[in-house]
Amino acid sequence: MEYNISHLPGAWNGVTNGTEPGTAAGNSNRSYNQNSNHSALRRTGSPGNGGTNRGQTDTSSGVNSPGSGRVPHDNGAVSDFGSPGSSYGSPGSSFSSAGQVRSGETNISLESGGSEMVRKVRVLKQESGGLGISIKGGQENRMPILISKIFPGLAADHSRALRVGDAILSVNGNDLREATHDQAVQALKKAGKEVTLEVKYIKEVSPLFKKPSLVADLPWDGVRPQSPSLSGSEDSGSPKHTGTKDKKVISLKMCYISRNLTIPDLESRLIELHSPDGRNTVVLRCKDSAAAHSWFTAIHTNIAALLPQVLAELNSMLGSSNTSSNREVRHIGWLAEQIKLDGGRHQYKPVVMALTEKDILLYDSMPWTREAWASPNLSHPLLATRLVHSGSARSSPALGSELTFATRTGTRQGIEGHLFRAETHWDLSTWTRMMVQGCHSAAELIKEVSMACTLNEQDVRLTVHYENGFTIAKEGAGPGSGSTVLYRYPFEKLKMSGDDGIRNLYLDFGGPEGEMALDLHSGPKPVVFVVHSFLSAKVTRMGLLA
Repeated sequence: MEYNISHLPGAWNGVTNGTEPGTAAGNSNRSYNQNSNHSALRRTGSPGNGGTNRGQTDTSSGVNSPGSGRVPHDNGAVSDFGSPGSSYGSPGSSFSSAGQVRSGETNISLESGGSEMVRKVRVLKQESGGLGISIKGGQENRMPILISKIFPGLAADHSRALRVGDAILSVNGNDLREATHDQAVQALKKAGKEVTLEVKYIKEVSPLFKKPSLVADLPWDGVRPQSPSLSGSEDSGSPKHTGTKDKKVISLKMCYISRNLTIPDLESRLIELHSPDGRNTVVLRCKDSAAAHSWFTAIHTNIAALLPQVLAELNSMLGSSNTSSNREVRHIGWLAEQIKLDGGRHQYKPVVMALTEKDILLYDSMPWTREAWASPNLSHPLLATRLVHSGSARSSPALGSELTFATRTGTRQGIEGHLFRAETHWDLSTWTRMMVQGCHSAAELIKEVSMACTLNEQDVRLTVHYENGFTIAKEGAGPGSGSTVLYRYPFEKLKMSGDDGIRNLYLDFGGPEGEMALDLHSGPKPVVFVVHSFLSAKVTRMGLLA
């Protein structure tokens, strides 16, 4: 599996050392498998910006070539010979590195070594552990074959004559100057117990290779691993991993896992993991679509399992503020909201949606603090919101079609619509159920809405009650004077309702007064949507809808 990472501040890249098991001389039950799946760290832009910032820098050497003014781009394959092997126990995953140098970018050549002398080094392989080096590069990557890592305590380390950054020119007289990565792998495998290497030091590439691990440099805050150290295969004779420099443990709590959101995924083997603060994104590239599906399902399941803990923490934090404005958080999670771009184009943007007892709240990132919670990007009352679509975004629920739901909210400015994309059928059904149930619960909780308006040129007050229906009353002339009820009708008497979209609400109860035109002095849509929510909740309560 490959992984990319993006973060909000400037762009930077690097390549991890491969962790494919090495090949030891005389070890007949171990074979080197050059995998075509590779891992690279790449700046892809923050989710909040829709991934539009995708400036990319070095993915291999991490230093500028002399006089080039640019960072060399290379994702050369990494192969280990006698390195500490590790088994990750993950479906269809492997960690290695490879790629192509893009045209117009600086290449690493044997001339980069300047005045460094060509050296001949004789290495005697040990009974176990092989040469104890990792190599990368090759003609297909426009790089020489380079030593990217020397494992302590193994043959290459014992020779005291090899350095990280050495280009291997030949192996036992076999010229590797124009060799591909695979040809170099085969030459090193067949070299026998005594290996003579002709090498030349390329100082421009050594700084990155000498970094202990790019994983440790990821900007995403992690936690210390609690699991035992990974060990090599029992039959490999490789030393065990004892440190944590090549590990980073990231909490999945309120992470957002998605596919084909900020990066096109034509091969259907990418997974995007976004951090709760919306600043970092790890892109995992799996061996094939089946492996990607397996990884996605496993990660998604674990994120979902943490949701009850998240809700408990949020409600505890909000409840401790002792303010009546706080309402219980019923559901929260990441969605992708469709936004409009210039030219009529659309793009999905990650958002956090929270449902409380009364409201729908939208945030750019997870609101862990009271201050963040009190400042949503958008807030709509559930009572004035209705679900208008839930299902496949296409005409048929074909494999790969987007799963979306749409909402419409009545506001004083008119109707405001939103389209959200869910990642799984479980997500879609959960949000659909919580939206509908939340609207009905809000109707039973709020019970009543009331507003001043004008009917037949006299000031009146319209009250819509969840149980009692509609009441139109004339306000008293002075303070303390009661109101006079002009009309009172239950919901079942309503024959027709409508509005002009500007300020007038029309109600017809079949009475002798005929159709009533109520001037609400502002947009009528909130009242229209509240009436719909009350009716929907009553019908559902009566058992007329499943």
